[in-house]
Amino acid sequence: MHIGPYKLKNNLIVAPMAGVTDRPFRQLCKTMGAGMAVSEMVASNSLLWGSAKTRRRANHEGEVDPISVQIAGADPQMLADAARYNVDEGAQIIDINMGCPAKKVCNVMAGSALLKDEPLVARILEAVVRAVEVPVTLKIRTGWDRSNRNALIVARIAEASGVQALAIHGRTRACGFSGEAEYDTIAEVKSAIKIPIIANGDIATPERVKEVLERTGADAVMIGRAAQGRPWMFREITYYLETGEHLPPPEVDEIHRVLGAHLKDLYEFYGEHTGVRVARKHISWYTKGLAGSAAFRHGMNQLQTCAEQLAAVDEFFAELAGRGRRLQYSEELAA
Repeated sequence: MHIGPYKLKNNLIVAPMAGVTDRPFRQLCKTMGAGMAVSEMVASNSLLWGSAKTRRRANHEGEVDPISVQIAGADPQMLADAARYNVDEGAQIIDINMGCPAKKVCNVMAGSALLKDEPLVARILEAVVRAVEVPVTLKIRTGWDRSNRNALIVARIAEASGVQALAIHGRTRACGFSGEAEYDTIAEVKSAIKIPIIANGDIATPERVKEVLERTGADAVMIGRAAQGRPWMFREITYYLETGEHLPPPEVDEIHRVLGAHLKDLYEFYGEHTGVRVARKHISWYTKGLAGSAAFRHGMNQLQTCAEQLAAVDEFFAELAGRGRRLQYSEELAA
């Protein structure tokens, strides 16, 4: 799959997730086999560009190409300015957020709230495409609610505006993350336009990836929550698509190594105070469903230093290793 001049190594893309797809997580997923990873959204409000949070989100040092940065907002000029700012900071692809269902985003008429105003969608896309020379992509939902599905109309606007790839989460804004994803809507859009389509929603297993690609005709899939704590799923999916067979689950020692390296990257990226707090949710995801993990996670939330966290992780995985080399993760854990 190509996005502009960039040829992805495969058609597995990490979805942008606020508070999750920071540089350490993106890098890890790419190392584990993802073809691309989209950053958590960066606000278009220029007043925020000097904040520590925004500077971290624009930090792509050492990141594997292509570097895709998602921007969010509702004003065409501010989004155009934000696109230029992020390109100057190293972004190679600019993604526009018209898919986030969060109330705090929609209440300022950004994210999926923009789907209510198709003329504004066109003005935003045209402004951003004109503002930068790098490819511009778009993420949307199928519409505002079940009575107002307009993914096909927005897709045609995007194609006409010069957007070079379109990701569709197969739910309306009103659905949030509940109910089944509308793969038929994605298929309808794919059959009507020529730019690459990326299918998103309820994609948690290798079998589901194969099913969604076949059912929708999409050029790629975008995986979000299922990759939290399971970054190796991208190599598992790749192997399954190539062979029709499953890789064995990762061994306890490997999971321990991956988590330990991820934690150290988080500490370096955020500093100890913030890094320890960001690390807690990742540790929880990695250990979800494992024997003794509930008590372990509760204790983890009381620890305040990197050294304490790492020591607790080492102790927990040493106990797991004593029970066997491999761990089995059920489909429930990927939901």
